[in-house]
Amino acid sequence: MNPVESHPVDPQNETILVADVGNSRIKLAVVAQAAPALPQPTLPQIQHRFDLDSHRFTADEFEGWLMTVAPGAATVFLASVYDAAAERLGAIIAGTSATRHRAVHQRRIRFDDFPLTVEAAEPERVGIDRLAAAVAASRLGQAGRGCVVVDCGTAASVDLVANGRFLGGAILPGPALMARSLADGTSLLPEVAALGEQPPPPLPGRVTAEAIAAGIGFGIRGAIVRLVEEARQSLGGEADLFLTGGWRGAVRGELPGVVESPDLVLSGIGLAAVSLAAG
Repeated sequence: MNPVESHPVDPQNETILVADVGNSRIKLAVVAQAAPALPQPTLPQIQHRFDLDSHRFTADEFEGWLMTVAPGAATVFLASVYDAAAERLGAIIAGTSATRHRAVHQRRIRFDDFPLTVEAAEPERVGIDRLAAAVAASRLGQAGRGCVVVDCGTAASVDLVANGRFLGGAILPGPALMARSLADGTSLLPEVAALGEQPPPPLPGRVTAEAIAAGIGFGIRGAIVRLVEEARQSLGGEADLFLTGGWRGAVRGELPGVVESPDLVLSGIGLAAVSLAAG
């Protein structure tokens, strides 16, 4: 693994960048405001969002984006749930700094970099994306109320936050992972295309692909709705509800009163980044 740098960051003369390294995509962005100086419920401004394929990204892709958004010194704050991709990105950042003769630093975000008490047996093993979304949601939520955070990623999560504490939650496969699992675990079932935001086909499915799509589509919606109900009951019935992730459109219509925030994870990483940059 590449060494992770820790150096004083000058927010006035150095661009703060964040990287959310996920199982399917790497989300990159510029943090445009020092959020700790702002009143709640303000989050840092996330700008110049750029996505890479976690499995097939190149140095040219990263460097092209970097030159556009940060022609001078920069620090990349990485939060990762996919170590192989994070190590490759770290190597590219180090190579950019060495070969381009410019100051591009990097720092890995840890669970204890968030202003959040992680109530888990092994807090360092909780997905950093879950913690980032939780801390951003808790900043936006109403004082005195808990939060339920639904993140629709490769794996879906429904997490509970209250009084500055991450309480845990539930994890289940996302639609693409469900489809792949059926195809890999059986001899005859095909792998259906990702559902995206399209509604599932009506029952009964007349062909196998339709039956699978209906099972996954209605199943994931039903699972999320039930988990949100259970989470709210666990928090005492009153809780703010936040939704993020790439296929969030598939469930938004099932969650009345939900606050949709596509960059919730990046915003949480940004909160940690500007706090660390401020020293």
